[in-house]
Amino acid sequence: MSSETTTIDAATLAERKSQEPTFSEKFWKVFRGHPGALLGLCGIVIFVLLAIFAPLIAPQNPYDQMRLDILDGLLPPGSKLGDGTASLLGTDALGRDIFSAVLYGLRISLVVALVAVIVGSAIGVFMGLLAAMKGGWVETIIMRTVDLKMSFPGILLALMVLAIFGTGIDKVIIALIIGAWASEARLVRAVALSELKKEYIDSARLAGLSDFQIMWRYLFPNSISPVLVVLPMSISGAIGAEATLSFLGVGVPITEPSLGLLIANGNDYILSGKWWISIFPGLVLVALVLCINVVADRLRDHSNPYLRGKS
Repeated sequence: MSSETTTIDAATLAERKSQEPTFSEKFWKVFRGHPGALLGLCGIVIFVLLAIFAPLIAPQNPYDQMRLDILDGLLPPGSKLGDGTASLLGTDALGRDIFSAVLYGLRISLVVALVAVIVGSAIGVFMGLLAAMKGGWVETIIMRTVDLKMSFPGILLALMVLAIFGTGIDKVIIALIIGAWASEARLVRAVALSELKKEYIDSARLAGLSDFQIMWRYLFPNSISPVLVVLPMSISGAIGAEATLSFLGVGVPITEPSLGLLIANGNDYILSGKWWISIFPGLVLVALVLCINVVADRLRDHSNPYLRGKS
């Protein structure tokens, strides 16, 4: 009898597993009927591929100062360079091909934002879980630190960090990490506190599991979903923050410009008719942030049970 029950249970589990939607089905369910979100996702994929394969696509390495010719400076789009190649989007004052610079700058902007958001979110998730699990003075210290951080504007805090540590890609990442973890910590703590009131947590404690085991085996999987939903919006904000810092001249080094610094390089020439130096990097930055925000809005609406039925 027990063997038959086991066989039936195994068959039932196998049938249920076969009926579960695949990844492609889940993906299509999120973006079905939303061409704007699907177009935004395609735009993100294109930007990421352009950044990854920038050395193969770009006709020039804009970071190689030895190969730049000052005589090619400030040429309009479609002009011929000294080596005979065409500059699709024109050149800047240093003779740097704007198309190549945009591709390489796109790579820096994406890498800085991704690393900062991933590391900052990981720190925030850990702090939020720790605050909810331990409570008491641990929770008080963590949440008061979060409140202190949230009382400062993000850009102001980043400027303070860069004023202390100096400029550079690694310094910008550190500044963005410091500004990124607090909101995730507050979000995860709120979700974890509601999970701690459920019966399965009491059962885990009665089973003799330690706080650390409960935190990572139960609280972490059940509290991470809201963070994953807001992650694209955090990446969008990090890209904008990095561009702002670079535009102000305290971000990435001038020899390896990101999109923000490329826009700043053409700021002095825009009134003299050399519009292409700032316009093209600016358009790419706006398009990238717009694509991420559209996808983030769709993910947020899909995760909201009150909006899911309307979408």
